[in-house]
Amino acid sequence: MDNGMISVSMMCVHLGQIKEYLDAFKRNNIEYLHIDVMDGSFVPNFTLYPDYVKQLRDLTDIPFDFHFMIEKPEERLQWFDIREGDYAAVHYESTKHIAKCLQYLRSIGAKPILAINPGTPICVVEEAVDFIDGVLVMTVNPGFAGQKLVPNTVDKARRLRKWLDENGHEDIIIETDGNMSNENCRKLYEAGARMFVAGTSSLVKPQVEGIDERIAENRKNICPME
Repeated sequence: MDNGMISVSMMCVHLGQIKEYLDAFKRNNIEYLHIDVMDGSFVPNFTLYPDYVKQLRDLTDIPFDFHFMIEKPEERLQWFDIREGDYAAVHYESTKHIAKCLQYLRSIGAKPILAINPGTPICVVEEAVDFIDGVLVMTVNPGFAGQKLVPNTVDKARRLRKWLDENGHEDIIIETDGNMSNENCRKLYEAGARMFVAGTSSLVKPQVEGIDERIAENRKNICPME
């Protein structure tokens, strides 16, 4: 079985601890930094504006994994420093022009991801499957950290993985976001997910101390061959 990847939620990292955390992420070969972008309209919260993204680029060379929770993303994606090799997720529910958004991301060298909320059926993936490198299955309702996992999302990820594999899309990854505790990561890994957004449920705590051990424990649940 192939190993999973960790994408750390930067929304959960206190600015006063950012350098210590980034050093730890680099030291432990964290694959991606998860950049939540919220506009206060699509979700009832505001986070991580373009200037933050630019400044964070100066502090690390770890690739970014953008998650756009914004209305009319087709008008706003270009505001952000999205680079070749970054993942970038746009919500199916956020726009009537999802194909346009995904094609734009592909045109700039990013890896497009279609994000779907817990209540959105997996059948919507079929319409976008030719434009994407991944599907982000939200395991909580988007907008806030600290929620509990919606139970049926584990089966949802399993059914999606089965559909992708049966239709020749084995290379499309499933990412999961929301209450990614070590236990939930293991369940979703077994369901077919391969990228996991790690926040307060697993890695990011008020104290930086112990981060190396927390990362090692998290990897045990998504890297069974190690």
